[in-house]
Amino acid sequence: MLLSALLFIPLLGALILGFVPKDRERTIKAFALVVSLIPLALVLAIWREMDFSQPGMQLLYRAEWIPSLGISYQVGVDGISFPLIAVAAIVLPLAVLASFSINHRVKEFFIWMLVLQTGIYGVFLALDYFLFFIFFEASLVPMYFIIGIWGGQRREYAAMKFFIYTLLGSAIMLVGILALYFGSGLEPRTFDVLVLAEQANLSPALQWWVFLAFFAGFAVKVPIFPFHTWLPDAHVEAPTGGSMILAGILLKMGTYGFFRFMLPTFPDAAHAFSPVLAVLGIIGILYGALAAMAQKDLKRMVAYSSISHMGFVILGVAAMTPMALNGAMFINVSHGLISPLFFFLAGSVIYDRTHTRMMDEMGGLLSSLPLVGGVTAFAAFANLGLPVLAGFPGEFFTLAGSFPVFTAGVIVAASGLVLTAGYHLRMMQRVLMGQPRALETRVDLAGRELAVAAPLMVFIVLLGVMPGLALSVFNAPIAVLAAKLGGI
Repeated sequence: MLLSALLFIPLLGALILGFVPKDRERTIKAFALVVSLIPLALVLAIWREMDFSQPGMQLLYRAEWIPSLGISYQVGVDGISFPLIAVAAIVLPLAVLASFSINHRVKEFFIWMLVLQTGIYGVFLALDYFLFFIFFEASLVPMYFIIGIWGGQRREYAAMKFFIYTLLGSAIMLVGILALYFGSGLEPRTFDVLVLAEQANLSPALQWWVFLAFFAGFAVKVPIFPFHTWLPDAHVEAPTGGSMILAGILLKMGTYGFFRFMLPTFPDAAHAFSPVLAVLGIIGILYGALAAMAQKDLKRMVAYSSISHMGFVILGVAAMTPMALNGAMFINVSHGLISPLFFFLAGSVIYDRTHTRMMDEMGGLLSSLPLVGGVTAFAAFANLGLPVLAGFPGEFFTLAGSFPVFTAGVIVAASGLVLTAGYHLRMMQRVLMGQPRALETRVDLAGRELAVAAPLMVFIVLLGVMPGLALSVFNAPIAVLAAKLGGI
């Protein structure tokens, strides 16, 4: 019942919030924060219950929902899904806290934030394709409204673009789910994720087409080049809390889809498609880094850096070796912590003081606001993959694990690390160094801002110094997955 509580407590909180008078803004914000912290306590309880030396699903709960169609309410957690619900449990309450500056239609905003949390946890816990698809779509609607109502000047355009891209990808994936359901050869038919992964008897041609249908849904979500164009607009226009969730968690739904559904269910198609995936991953690494280098808008630069980092995940998935898959999973976790910190700084902390996102209009933050400048430098170093910070181990393991499979590709991809260092150092030179510019406020990092940044910084250092903490969680299921894929 722990997993069901994790799923539905945020939704219950949203329903209760609906009865709170809209003028009680402080009560609404405090209540949303408390509700979003409850899943963190539940994740700690789940962590105590789990045995991470076991690769299989744990805390499984299944109840028949529509038995005549083979649909059930089935949830479970393993070493692949647990790190992502843990990251979500850390980032979501921090995103709620970062959104305390929202003063327009406050009640509706925090209701959508709590509904979004149920959708996110559902995606990572559902083990029935019908149930998974509901949660996958349920996460789309709240983010559409969060961007479209509380976003920047071009919020309606960005929200519409985000919605159309992800809905189109989801629609194609739905066709793949139905093809898997009807073409699995199982009687009675089922939407059970675990049964279909182990027992589905798909012809090679059908497996290939279903793989492509799933790829359409998850490639948009990652996003993989050339399905990425919605992301910079969505990130730039979203309010800070929305950007933190979008970069830290929603992008991981796409990469999670590769680990949970595509690789174990369609291993032959995954092998056939592996070189294409590797090429797309490498293009994403280089294109994202070059595009980030060309940006003048700080938030847009961070958005393009996310495309580059997700390229490393796709490269690791394509290589399919245990080390590459472990590296890809590690980046899922580390980027889930680093990118929310960076977006919080760019969209809220620095913007509140400079009232601009243009890097050429900033300068001297390190001397005028030492704490803000120091935390920004920390986020930049973590994002560029400095050793002893969480951004380094994942990229190292991914490149090392991919080298035996895509040697030339890894050499090309490694040049992306140089570009990544280049645009981060250029950003620091323009934002942190030089002559201080006029600031709207001289207040250095405030208490609420420190409460948002500090937990993320602690985990970034912890995983950078002790990467084994994360590897010990997902190593066992990754080893089983790699063995099924024939990874070396």
